[in-house]
Amino acid sequence: MIERLGPENAARRLVQEKRIERQKEAVAQGDFSLRRHLSVDRAAKYILSLLALTGEGENNLLNLEIVENVIVLPHLPPAFEGFRLLHLTDLHCDIHPRLMDAIKQQIQGIPHDAVVLTGDYHNQILESFEASMEAMRRFIPHLHPVRFAILGNHDHLENAFSLEQSGLRVLLNEKEPLIRDSQRIWICGTDDNHRFKSHDLRKAREGIPSGEMTILLSHSPETHREAAALGYDLQLSGHTHGGQICLPGGIPILHNAPGCRRELIAGPWREGSMLGYTSRGAGAAGVAARFFCPPEITIHTLRSRAC
Repeated sequence: MIERLGPENAARRLVQEKRIERQKEAVAQGDFSLRRHLSVDRAAKYILSLLALTGEGENNLLNLEIVENVIVLPHLPPAFEGFRLLHLTDLHCDIHPRLMDAIKQQIQGIPHDAVVLTGDYHNQILESFEASMEAMRRFIPHLHPVRFAILGNHDHLENAFSLEQSGLRVLLNEKEPLIRDSQRIWICGTDDNHRFKSHDLRKAREGIPSGEMTILLSHSPETHREAAALGYDLQLSGHTHGGQICLPGGIPILHNAPGCRRELIAGPWREGSMLGYTSRGAGAAGVAARFFCPPEITIHTLRSRAC
């Protein structure tokens, strides 16, 4: 894994992971200064309970929206005309006991040609990964056999072992071709660019012949400028949850992608000649609730021209 990620990026990530492990130990020993670090989640849960909105928030979380997004890529190889990518992100699959079954039920009826997952399979990074990885082990066999994934800022490098053993191809600053009728496009995946800063967009596309189409999986849209400058055709991201708890009209109260203009927080966007899409995510983080920001399962249909 270290070689695949790149030694410098691996070292940077592992330093942060060791710091998190020390924080876990401190919390387990009753360090209340660290417990206060999690007080935002506790406060949100308390306020929802006080306003009798806990049930509504959970119902909103489980009411997944299927979003159809057409992406026009003029240089798309003819063999990939109409190709359908199912995009899942930010499952945080230990956040609610019914969430993964709800997602599984929804995707079973959706025709698609491949699956991409853009990180965050776990909820609280200071808690054990056991429940989230077990949920993923049960979930992955229900996905299309062509499936690619990256890690997010809630995931540790060791999670990649578990995910790959369960049948995901985890891209750690790596690339993989998708081939149809002797034509191909490239799925490039970077490691987390938000917390661990262990991403390498250059390495992820290294060796791809000039002019061949590239789709970048990047956990957070914060890489949009660099990705566009490097010539990626399309970036698919998550991380923001679209705000998760929003004002009417889907206006985020807070978002966790500093430096990103508002249109990059959810839905389709453009950076120079590169197209992009940020999913609101299928799960939730911190608190099992959503308001004015439904969770989504996204289907990206690739076309060479607008219909």
